[in-house]
Amino acid sequence: MLVVGWQERVDLPLLGLTNLKAKIDTGARTSALHATDIVAFERDGSRWVHFHTRFDDDARDTDVECPIHDQREITNTSGVPERRYVIRTKFRISNRLWRIDLSLTERTEMKFRMIIGRTALRGHSILVDPGKRNLTTLAPAKPNH
Repeated sequence: MLVVGWQERVDLPLLGLTNLKAKIDTGARTSALHATDIVAFERDGSRWVHFHTRFDDDARDTDVECPIHDQREITNTSGVPERRYVIRTKFRISNRLWRIDLSLTERTEMKFRMIIGRTALRGHSILVDPGKRNLTTLAPAKPNH
């Protein structure tokens, strides 16, 4: 059993995105990743998506291209249904790695650019402690004096 807090640092290694601040949100069914300038295109007979993402206070700007896994109607935080592209990629939290589905959506006005929903956590022996955060994040090493 891995105990995580309501906020954790996670990686999306196949997308080249590391140390992302994410909200662990069991109230959300689907996980979401901040994306702008979303453009679908075809590559070698498959549907792909190109998008731009920006994370945290580091202002890390990244352009990403990956295959489209699905397109779904997902209810946003305001209760309004949206049609979103969904990608499937590897997700790392602590020392665990598995595939999750991520919907792509504009989250500029949201405090968290990424949320991890309950579907991504299901079946992976994850327990969320809502009173803690960054339980899986390694603290920086302290210098020896």
